[in-house]
Amino acid sequence: MNRIPVHVVSDDHISQAGVASQLRGRPEALVLDDEHCEQATVVVLVTDRINKESVRTVRNYQRRGGQRVVLITTDLDDACLMNAVEAGVAGVLRRREATPENLGAAITSAACGNGSLAPDLVGRLLHQVRRLQQEVLTPRGIGTDGLNDRERSVLVLLAEGLDTTEIAQRLAYSERTIKNIIHDVITRLNLRNRSHAVAYAIKSGIV
Repeated sequence: MNRIPVHVVSDDHISQAGVASQLRGRPEALVLDDEHCEQATVVVLVTDRINKESVRTVRNYQRRGGQRVVLITTDLDDACLMNAVEAGVAGVLRRREATPENLGAAITSAACGNGSLAPDLVGRLLHQVRRLQQEVLTPRGIGTDGLNDRERSVLVLLAEGLDTTEIAQRLAYSERTIKNIIHDVITRLNLRNRSHAVAYAIKSGIV
């Protein structure tokens, strides 16, 4: 069995040492020190509360090396859970649930590209998503794909091979408006170009 390179991070050195010690006894984990942290596949971030700093840390690890982050936290309300998921964490564990076995399972899941949440946290997250859809997105005409009706129409025509001028004529908008819509969609969804936007539309079932 190949062991998964893991790096443990925390502002609290005692917590960091404690979690690292637990993981050293696990057959699936290879705990790396700070000197070799960039070689880690999974980062275990230990924090009392999910705040702006911890969210920034999660995003930095993903941008820097595509590392998957498993979060261990003490205080976890609905807003914190949503922030963690939006930041892209691969797993969330409460401190009281962070046994060596649970940690090992979360790390293995993260390394395989999957996520892990306790069943009650999944329920809370789904409730937050439903409320976001009902109270924020739906009143603004925005679907779960993050697009409004006008943006979807532009993507559909883009996928049909129409250029900016033809899309503008078909939808009765100016060419500048169409260009702005395409640019906004590409930027907001972190897409590379128009071709990537078309691929996203097809994958998402818009087309």
